[in-house]
Amino acid sequence: MIDNEQLHPPELAALLTAHPNTRYIDALLTDLCGIVRGKRLPIALAGKLFNGGMAAPGSVFLLAVTGDSQDPMGMGFSDGDPDQLGFAVPGTVQPVPWATQPTAQAMLTFRDVDGTPFYYEPRNVLKRVLQRFADLELTPVVAFELEFYLLDTERDASGLPQPPAAPATGLRPASTQVYGLNELDEFADFLAAVDTACEQQHITCQAGSSELAPGQFEINLNHRPDALGAADDCALFKRAVQGVARRHGYGATFMAKPFTDHSGSGMHAHISLLNSQGDNVFDGGGASGSDASISTTLRQAIGGLMDIMFDGMGLWAPNVNAYRRFRPMSYVPVTPSWGFENRSVAARIPVGEGNARRMEFRVAGADANPYLVLASVLAGIHYGITEGRDCGAAATGNAGAEAHPELPMQLRPALERLRTSRILNDYLGATYLEAYCACKTRELDAFEQHISPREYDWYLLT
Repeated sequence: MIDNEQLHPPELAALLTAHPNTRYIDALLTDLCGIVRGKRLPIALAGKLFNGGMAAPGSVFLLAVTGDSQDPMGMGFSDGDPDQLGFAVPGTVQPVPWATQPTAQAMLTFRDVDGTPFYYEPRNVLKRVLQRFADLELTPVVAFELEFYLLDTERDASGLPQPPAAPATGLRPASTQVYGLNELDEFADFLAAVDTACEQQHITCQAGSSELAPGQFEINLNHRPDALGAADDCALFKRAVQGVARRHGYGATFMAKPFTDHSGSGMHAHISLLNSQGDNVFDGGGASGSDASISTTLRQAIGGLMDIMFDGMGLWAPNVNAYRRFRPMSYVPVTPSWGFENRSVAARIPVGEGNARRMEFRVAGADANPYLVLASVLAGIHYGITEGRDCGAAATGNAGAEAHPELPMQLRPALERLRTSRILNDYLGATYLEAYCACKTRELDAFEQHISPREYDWYLLT
């Protein structure tokens, strides 16, 4: 029996009216690595997510990708692992369509016991950056688009992941058919289920396409004048894709580079800025694709973003595998560049009407934390605007024929560059970045201690 006082929150009451058989609620949080973690509560206890909060150790936001506590800066084992309190984010109390038992979910945000937003929560890192835009009376409008691979649950003969057989034909896709409609048709039931799940969770998808490799897809999320909400959508979308895939007997991965010979998966962020009158301050008024189409504000925003291109790599490519995605002569940016309708640059200006003038940031991998990606990108944008930075001339042709020599192409130098970044320390918080880099460095140390099969193949007989 559910206590009537716990039905007081209207959002929870509405959910239980529409779904009276709900047995559980998953209380979700997104950790440093972008992994959604949490607790599963009996629905009778759901009221605590609104009144009093759910206790969880703050160190859960500083876990390695393996789920291990690295005790960074003495947070974890060393300080007794104190709890913080998590509360439901309005609008995120929704059903879980792929669950085998009637289940709901809610995204949480955490506070210290004195009510202060918990410093080490990535969502609160983004919130701190957004306050700087509020001080300028500017509102970021954000949409993410993500690439991912659908996988067979069984590995191939070599133990490597492989795309699943198409239900309609029983054949495993083996060729690249970018924007191929047949590829969408072959997995139409899965893609429709993803769309339905997102719709039920109020995550609006704009379009889907097959991408540059067998079993790879991209889905675009809707633009939102609520950057926190857009990042929530991104985190919950990844959970939905993986949940629906399991229900259909597949796996799904947002790993940045799961296949050596196929394209990687990116997390692209589309960003524009509205002033207090609702005008898009990135629009210059000229014809789309011309220099006159972008405002001085947009030029400055791009200039600031170019200033942090190398500093941000430790956030945008947060693990060893992510750096395999960065190769010259691909659709992954390897230079601090921008341009009109050019997919080889870091900041692309898409074609469109003036009220939709925006930049598309193309550097981050799909496995990055969306809150930290957006916080760092917006930091560069804000820095460029307030410091009057300029972006120089637009790149034409292939801006990625060669990687810029200063671009960190491995995780350890990227983390060192991030740790010492004057701009990102200012915006994201020096203590936060110190903890992030400590956690990621210890994760990397543990990874490098493992002996890989190739080491035996190459060095066993030396």
